Amino acid sequence: MSVFLADLSNPAHQAAILDLLDMYCRNEFGDGKPLTHETRANLISGLIKHGGARVFLAYEGDEPAGLALCFVGFSSFKARPLVNVHDLAVAPRFRGRGIGKALLDAVADDARALGCCKVTLEVRADNAKAIELYRRAGFESTQPAETWFLAKKL
Repeated sequence: MSVFLADLSNPAHQAAILDLLDMYCRNEFGDGKPLTHETRANLISGLIKHGGARVFLAYEGDEPAGLALCFVGFSSFKARPLVNVHDLAVAPRFRGRGIGKALLDAVADDARALGCCKVTLEVRADNAKAIELYRRAGFESTQPAETWFLAKKL
C-alpha cells in the first residue's frame, strides 16, 4: 500500500478522487446517492481554486483504495493553522487492511510539517466503525463540552 498527497493536476489522481468520493457519497454515511454531474465537473477545479485543499490517496498496487480530503484552516485560539479531515473514504473491498489509519497518519504527518496545532474531523454518532478507527488513530472526543456540527444550506 502507498499513501501520498495527490497532485490535483494529474488526470489519474483526479479520476481516483472523483471515483472514491462518488463511492463514499453513495453509501449510508454519505448522501446515499452519486455525485451530481455538476459536482463531478467542478470538484477538482474548485479544490484548486480554494487553495487550502490537501487530498491524500491510498493505493493498493495500481488501484485507488482510499482518500482523505482535507482543508487547511486556522485556530484563532492557538494562532496556528489546523487541518480538517472533511471526507475519509476507503473502498469496501479494501477495508480492514489499515488503509484508513494510514491515511489519517499521513494527514497528521503533513499537518505537523505545516506547523498545524491539530487535526479535526466530524463523524456521525451512528458510525461506530469510523469512531473506532478515529480513536485508534489518536482522535479524542471534545468532551466534557460536546461540540455539534450545524449547517445552514444556501
